[in-house]
Amino acid sequence: MFGKLGEIAKGFFGEKRQSVLGVDIGSSSVKVVQLRKERGRAVLETYGEIALGPYGGVEVGRAVKLTPEKLAEAVADVMREANSSTVDAAMTVPMRSSMTTVIDLPSADDDKLATMVPIEARKYIPVPMSQITLDWFRIPKPESAEGEAEEAAPVKRAEVMLVAIHNEALDSLSKVVEIVGLNVSFFEIEMFSAIRSAIDPGERGATMVVDVGAGATKLYIVERGIVRDTRTVSRGSQEVTLNLAKAEGFTVDYAEKVKRNSGRNPEGVEARLREIADLVFQPIWGEAFTFAQGYQKRSRSLVGKAVLLGGGAMFPGLAEAASAKLGIEVLRADPFAKVVAPAFLQGVLRENGMAFAGAIGIALRQLAVE
Repeated sequence: MFGKLGEIAKGFFGEKRQSVLGVDIGSSSVKVVQLRKERGRAVLETYGEIALGPYGGVEVGRAVKLTPEKLAEAVADVMREANSSTVDAAMTVPMRSSMTTVIDLPSADDDKLATMVPIEARKYIPVPMSQITLDWFRIPKPESAEGEAEEAAPVKRAEVMLVAIHNEALDSLSKVVEIVGLNVSFFEIEMFSAIRSAIDPGERGATMVVDVGAGATKLYIVERGIVRDTRTVSRGSQEVTLNLAKAEGFTVDYAEKVKRNSGRNPEGVEARLREIADLVFQPIWGEAFTFAQGYQKRSRSLVGKAVLLGGGAMFPGLAEAASAKLGIEVLRADPFAKVVAPAFLQGVLRENGMAFAGAIGIALRQLAVE
């Protein structure tokens, strides 16, 4: 999947300016989005996606673990096919290579917290500290809660978001960067990148993000722009492909094509696809419901809606099916809505946008355009 806007954009938006590239390496594909900043807005120059399965000897759509050399080959290929014109980039870190949690500490200045956090982190991180890179940031309190906290609690508390990334994953991504010749400004956990492009940070109330990948589904609770809780469900959209292939006697490649053509298949095939997809997603919605209910009980904050994103969430009618199971409004993310692009591409970008949430989000951070 490619959107070769590099040359087209010159005609629509004038002379080309400095560009940045967002690179999102998922379990089944690599996505890139190239943006430039113009008059305070992010302008889309090009984008592309390439499946990782064939680089690991398996079918398109399958989750696969590759060596840095093979990942670098895929990244170079998608950049070439998308006609990318810059090596100034930022890259996501997969959730499976990281851990995030919110911890509660006595209130202190940042220097004291910097001493306290690594000690407290040992209680939450199940691997030796030497194997991870640790980061953290203070979660700002809502304005309305500042005064309440002072009166209700004799000891002030500070909430801190703890972020840990496996050094092995960072080393692997750094090797990819070196091989491809990218000038990477920073790495960021995919969750933060995706949320940046899919959620309005000014929204009140809690929103659940359902990020459907090939091998797993990630669930996040976001409130006032801050990630409050996360969960990973070890089920993803590749199960639809594999179950369809088994049930209908299709090859896995053909079953993947049928899945990607959802809504446009012959009636009988489409009905069977929907039936299988419903069976695969039922336990995912069950986990999501339990996750949201648990957060509401702990925080006494209502999860009022959910947002679907990820390449595995592009089934027609999936948002409506999720809404019926979860009992809340469920929306499809539209990350490309945060960038300027030619009008004739709006339909395509809206249809495919959920898969590019991470790549768009990290490129937006690089441009510092929110």
